Amino acid sequence: MIDEKLAEDGLDLGTLEEIEPEQCWRLLATRSVGRLAVNMGHYPLVFPVNYALDAKTIVFRTGVGTKLHAIHRSNVTFEVDEIDVPHRSGWSVMVKGAAHELSADRNPALYERLSRAGARPWAAGDRHHLLRILVDQISGRRIRPGERPPAAPDVLGV
Repeated sequence: MIDEKLAEDGLDLGTLEEIEPEQCWRLLATRSVGRLAVNMGHYPLVFPVNYALDAKTIVFRTGVGTKLHAIHRSNVTFEVDEIDVPHRSGWSVMVKGAAHELSADRNPALYERLSRAGARPWAAGDRHHLLRILVDQISGRRIRPGERPPAAPDVLGV
């Protein structure tokens, strides 16, 4: 209803644009924190992780726990975004693939290279398990703002 009225008034409502895969990779390279989604029981669980890229794979570290346990039992989804609330714009990149733990014993050269990739966890604790997401699919979307009134101020300060 509101969008129809704005369109009738001749306002540009903006667009939702698909992002090409190569541009998705470039956007992923500009960030260091993403969200890892895993299946656990009857629910998908989402965890923030610090990550780095190694060519077209995503590398991160974790400790013993839910993420490490769930990764061995399902495919994963990984998401990174940038949101500009005041301008109602932003982008989002989503990766679907399989994650697995790397071992220094099985492939020491790969383990050493990926260890140097730069995935440094912000969270304290023992996070010595090195994981890599092998990407099956990457997609992205960008919201180009239109001529809308500014977003309401965030009354909660979040």
